[in-house]
Amino acid sequence: MTDGSLGSLRILGTLGVIHGRGVIRLEDRFSTDRDDLWSALTDPRRLSRWLGKVEGELQEGGDFRARYFASGWEGVCHVEECSPPASLRLLTSASGEPDGVVEVRLTADSEQTVLVLEDRGVPIDEIASYGAGDQIHMEDLAAYLAGREPCDARERWRQLHPAYQLLSANLE
Repeated sequence: MTDGSLGSLRILGTLGVIHGRGVIRLEDRFSTDRDDLWSALTDPRRLSRWLGKVEGELQEGGDFRARYFASGWEGVCHVEECSPPASLRLLTSASGEPDGVVEVRLTADSEQTVLVLEDRGVPIDEIASYGAGDQIHMEDLAAYLAGREPCDARERWRQLHPAYQLLSANLE
């Protein structure tokens, strides 16, 4: 995995490779309890305020369709594992993209919650783009929880993408 410290730009992600596929690991701390953060990640009404349009069953064994605002990702997710309010594993499928796995873990830490998100199965040659996009989604979650509007995704991507390109330069 590569380190996410690049000057004054706050990079939440580290990048790696497992079995020839890219892995993005993001970690951030949120000033809310685990139940509230879990709800923001799994309640379709709340998801529609910061992530995108979600329709279907967000419970273990369920399938849902999603279209994310910031990145434009559109596809189907299968909820492989769901242990409220601690962990969630989604199998993702989208036209023209490789199938992936997104795993979320929430850990209570005093009055805050640590969120770790891993996005696995990413094409190595596109890992910088996926990393920047994943970070934008996580930043939009933080903005939503703080009562702010989502960022200008294009502008933020322009800021983050070069940093993720540097992180990806040393991947094998």
